[in-house]
Amino acid sequence: MKFSWQGVFPALLTPFTADDKPDLTLFGKNLDAQVEAGVDGIILGGTLGEASTLQTEEKKQLVEYSLKKLAGKKPVVLNIAESSGREALRQVELANEWGVDGIMALPPMRYKSDAGETIAWFKMIADKTTLPVMIYNNPVDYKIEVTPDMFAELAEKENINAIKESTRDVTNVTRMRNRFGDRFKILCGVDTVAMEELCLGADGWVAGLVDAFPKETVAIYRLVKAGKIAEATAIYRWFMPLLELDIHPKLVQYIKMAAAATGIGSEIVRAPRLQITGDERIQVEAIIAEGLKNRPVLPDYLAL
Repeated sequence: MKFSWQGVFPALLTPFTADDKPDLTLFGKNLDAQVEAGVDGIILGGTLGEASTLQTEEKKQLVEYSLKKLAGKKPVVLNIAESSGREALRQVELANEWGVDGIMALPPMRYKSDAGETIAWFKMIADKTTLPVMIYNNPVDYKIEVTPDMFAELAEKENINAIKESTRDVTNVTRMRNRFGDRFKILCGVDTVAMEELCLGADGWVAGLVDAFPKETVAIYRLVKAGKIAEATAIYRWFMPLLELDIHPKLVQYIKMAAAATGIGSEIVRAPRLQITGDERIQVEAIIAEGLKNRPVLPDYLAL
């Protein structure tokens, strides 16, 4: 399906059963909550989806389940995060074969490629598919920054048409707009600066805490785009302590705790991750409990 990189795209969690298999029943429950909340598409196999621990057959299960359930009503985007070019191309071939609607591409894993290597990597991926490709620019976590000069070269590939902006520098939205206009759609990839980037003209939000609080996430996006900044700000301020769970190295465990608390997820993770215990658990549970206690009444944001 053709779609626009615009709106809220949850980076979905992968729930697991007690015997370490993808829990498609619980995955479906979360997906239902996302659709009901009004999200604009979904992303599978990202960091929050524990992609590095998923087997190819498990990714296929998640893709096929999502495509069947959404039935063409929302785009399904698959993340590509590999260490070798050969494996990245194999994953792109599978994405084509499985029938996803778009690809989110990370730079090479475990090797800090230079600018030329990074550009060649993304062009290689784009050349292997006709699907739209979103570049995931996250130098904080992945140590490789895709600069505006690099995007100028990547603009040669028509199907590279979106950026997951995760540098945590909100001025990048303005820099990219000033240089490229609307050539690339810009989606904020860090929860704690999402409203700021939306106000500066970002087209969407690849969200994390949406996995636990889908309606609040979509409400902020819709309110900002409708110019109702004061209403969006009130929700955003309530949300911030929870959104900060997205910028911790244990964001997967923390957001899974939040999703479990709201009834649309579980805490089970795969090794090397472990579930949170001790004082750390008490602290995270307190943040989640405070958020649930003061959860705001939302306006009719879907009517905007």
